[in-house]
Amino acid sequence: MNKKTHWEGVYSSKPADALGWYKPHLQTSIAWIKELGLEAEAPIIDVGGGVSTLVDDLLNAGHRSISVLDISEEALEVARARLGATGEAITWLNGDITSIDLPSHHYELWHDRAAFHFLTELDQQQSYRDNLLNALKPGGHLIIGTFAPEAPPKCSGLPIQRYTHEKLNNVLGGEFELQRHDKELHVTPGGVEQMYLYCYFRRKN
Repeated sequence: MNKKTHWEGVYSSKPADALGWYKPHLQTSIAWIKELGLEAEAPIIDVGGGVSTLVDDLLNAGHRSISVLDISEEALEVARARLGATGEAITWLNGDITSIDLPSHHYELWHDRAAFHFLTELDQQQSYRDNLLNALKPGGHLIIGTFAPEAPPKCSGLPIQRYTHEKLNNVLGGEFELQRHDKELHVTPGGVEQMYLYCYFRRKN
């Protein structure tokens, strides 16, 4: 089973609030984004956004240039339906982050909660990094959430890569400067504890 088939099956078989990574609101992401003080028209991309409500909260906060990327078309349809007419202002991108073509040096903020840690192979991580460097503006912001070392070794039946902030810093490379990091315990709807690592990087000019 390929990645797209897996994720289409996940999103078509469970409601959003039954998914392991579901949170009603991504409070950490929202708070960190607010502190950046971005202009309303600053381009933002939510990588692996799926059915996350982050896009709703960004719209409510006044952001007007938002893209949501996910490998699952089903997930994007659920999010689009939830937003209704408001969702027409969103750029919905269906594709694999390791291979999709994104506009060069376009985004002011790249947000990723729980997508990167599914890339367990070095070539996948490198392709992600290449796309990140292509698409994020010099001086741009990167907020990324992954499983921490204390988290389970799998999610949604797939193996994941767990990170310390030092390891994530090394993987992303010298073009990025780590500004802050924190851990957050997430409890799934099924009661499983997952420790997340959140990091905020600034891309060098």
